[in-house]
Amino acid sequence: MRSPSQARASGVPSPDWLPQPDLRRRFRRRLLSWYRKNGRDLPWRHTRDPYLILVSEVMLQQTQVDRVIPKYKEWLQKYPSFEVLAAARLSEVNRTWRPLGYNARPGRLHAIAQEVIDRCGGRLPSGEKALRSFKGIGAYTAGAIQSFAFGKRAAIVDTNVARVLSRVFLGQETSIDRAFRKQLWLLSETLLPRRNVFDFNQAFMDLGAMVCVARRPHCPVCPMSPLCKTYFFNKDLGERKQRNRSRP
Repeated sequence: MRSPSQARASGVPSPDWLPQPDLRRRFRRRLLSWYRKNGRDLPWRHTRDPYLILVSEVMLQQTQVDRVIPKYKEWLQKYPSFEVLAAARLSEVNRTWRPLGYNARPGRLHAIAQEVIDRCGGRLPSGEKALRSFKGIGAYTAGAIQSFAFGKRAAIVDTNVARVLSRVFLGQETSIDRAFRKQLWLLSETLLPRRNVFDFNQAFMDLGAMVCVARRPHCPVCPMSPLCKTYFFNKDLGERKQRNRSRP
């Protein structure tokens, strides 16, 4: 995982724009409290097996959760480990994957399984650099594996997390601009708690998937509405405060 100092050195603005410690603590408390009451019960949240975590993360790329769950269970019945997947024929692996779509993904999983067997003694490594040496494992997937499988303090930024970060802390919609993405990674790293990282990252994704959705976000019931720079009523309050300060 890139450190905040590394991110700043690569062109991210000065850290004075980052949330202060008190705001970070409020965000963490609100997010974890909401998650304990509202978090989704998903099958890959009941394991710390790196293989199972990898499979779930690859399947969830560009694919809705309700479509992934049955295929995830079917896949694990047929390919329960790196060893079994690595020994399987690619044509059969591709058939098993259907109809999830984005059909390059089963080939990547198959290649990763073979590389894990050949190069890593059958064990997926836990370090970011080692994980990202596998084709198909990028920054997000590496962070997810580190935090969900190995319990490491690793940040994640997927579509849902990016949307929450952009709205709550930057007061705007997310962007694919490289400098903007660096800001989001630095924000995610800064907000990470020292404990409960598994729950924190899962909660982050759930909030974006269930409440802070792309269209018609459910702002009135969002646990972050009192903190959010995008929330309409917060904007209105801020404008009134600014007007009051500018009066003679």
